This record gives sequence, structure tokens and C-alpha cells, in this order.
Amino acid sequence: MLKLVKRQFFLVFMLTGMVAEVAIAQNYPNKPITLIVPYGVGGDSDFSGRNLVPIASKLLGQNIIVQNVAGASGAIGSQKARTSTPDGYTLLISRGGSQAIVPALDSSTPYKWNDFTFISLLDLNPVVCVVKPDAPYKNMKELIAAIRANPTKLNYASAGAGTTQHLAVEVVLKDVGLPSSAATMIPYKGGGQATTALLSGEVDFLCNNLTTITGQIKGNTMRPLVTSTPTRLKDFPNIPTAKEEGLSSLEKVMGWSGLYGPPGLPPEVVDKWQTALKEVAKNSGWLSGNDTVGAIPAIRSPADTEAFAKEQFDLYSKLGAELNLKK
Repeated sequence: MLKLVKRQFFLVFMLTGMVAEVAIAQNYPNKPITLIVPYGVGGDSDFSGRNLVPIASKLLGQNIIVQNVAGASGAIGSQKARTSTPDGYTLLISRGGSQAIVPALDSSTPYKWNDFTFISLLDLNPVVCVVKPDAPYKNMKELIAAIRANPTKLNYASAGAGTTQHLAVEVVLKDVGLPSSAATMIPYKGGGQATTALLSGEVDFLCNNLTTITGQIKGNTMRPLVTSTPTRLKDFPNIPTAKEEGLSSLEKVMGWSGLYGPPGLPPEVVDKWQTALKEVAKNSGWLSGNDTVGAIPAIRSPADTEAFAKEQFDLYSKLGAELNLKK
């Protein structure tokens, strides 16, 4: 009899907890939301978060606070979001680097590519390789010739090992038959710092996401040499494509941002964000922000986002094996 009473009490306790969880999710959000950006200020993930926040805050009726948690190629911020309480009040700006490349290449990464709740993609970011305007290299062929003639002497900036900036250069070097050691990588905490490093002359070249360096290209403080898009960019018609420069493998490298939550995020929270994001996708301010930096809007369903993320993980797993980058 006592066992039966205990069992009934446990069932009531569990059902009460489940009802409370649903009620909390249905009332979501009723306090500010923290949006973790896993890289430094000024990079692509930072732009994506800050481009989203003012519109989403208005639609959801709550403040959204951007928190930059940089380090370990985005893994520190990503892990912080993954281990947070799954109530929708701590979310993550996911990146191709931190959510696909790093777990694909580094077995010590504390999470897998699918250890999150997928909410949506946000935007896609083509990669552009650049040098300073006074650099002696007028095109990629001249830059590659200089690297070939002076192995290990030229260096480039990245947001860390296993990021888009790093992998883009690895792909370029492999395409022209050069080893990884031919150019020296200098890691920084984010795409913004990597950009500053080129402008200050700390490095010789950079392959960065267009979103981070659009202003510098338009302001002629950087000379673009190639883009990873299959066709020339509408707003930058003078930048040759990877295929035109004989670097067809570079087309595989494309930055992206998404919105993830920790595992176990209630479906009601995901649905609330999906409803808001459908409005974001039509918002002129959000679209204009993407246009300003050359980002391609890419809001999708959770299922489509998960399928895209798996494709990216599989792609970089294969590239990592081909380039001997896995560890």
C-alpha cells in the first residue's frame, strides 16, 4: 500500500512539473534573454547577433542581451550555451566554425555538431581573400607565387585553428599543391581582430567572411583577390570567383550564422522563435543590415537547419581528412 501511495505521489509530482514546464514555455519570454556570441566583438557572429537583436526584441517583447564569450575557436561560448538551463533564456549564435568545423576536426571538442536544439539559420557569408592596397600582389596568382617562392615567410590571420579563415587558406594551398606550412597562420580571438591585424600590417593576407570586411573593401583599405561564391557578387562584380582563379575547392568554404539553444529546449520556445523569425525574414531593417555587409539571408525551419548543419559537418569531416587536419 505504501509503495502504491509513493508511486501515485511520484506520478502527480512528475505531471505537476510537466504542466509547470509547459506553462513557463507558453509564457515565454517573461524576462530578458541572453544571446551568446562565441567570438569577439566585430566579427561575423557578432554582426549576426546584433543585426537580429533589435527586431527580435521588439517582436518578442523582451530585451535580448548580446554576450561575447570568445576563445577556443568558438568552443568556449558554444559550450556555455550548451550547458545552460534549457528554458530559452540563454541562446547561441551558432557559426560554421564553432558548430561544424571545430567538432569535425578536433575530437577533444566538448560537444558534437548536434548537441544543441536547432532553431534556425540566419545568414550565409561568402569568403573573400584580401591584402592591403599597397601589397605587391594584384591577384591570387601573384600571392600564391610569392608563397611558393618564400615558403613559411608569408603569414595570414585567422580566428583560430579550425575556423573558416583557417580552412579557407588550407583549401587554397592544397588546390595549388602547397603544404600547410607554406604560409604561417597567426590566430586571433575573432574575425574582427583578424581584420584589424591585416590593416595594421601584422599579417600579409587574410581570407575572411565578407560580412566582416565589406566596409574595408568598399573603403579601399583592403584589396580583394577572390571570392568563394560560384558567381561574381552583385555588389562586388570586380572580385574574381574561386573557379576563375583556378581554386574551385574554395567554393566549399562558406561562413554562416544560426540560432541554437541548449539540448532539451521546449518545443513551445522553438515555435515562439520560429514565429518571430518569419517576421524577421521580412523586416526591411534586418534585410538592409545583411545587404550592408554582403550577407545572404537564410532563415529556415529547425529541420532544414539541422539538415544543413549535418551537411556542413560532413563536408568539413571529409575536408579535414583530405587535408590531414583532424586531431
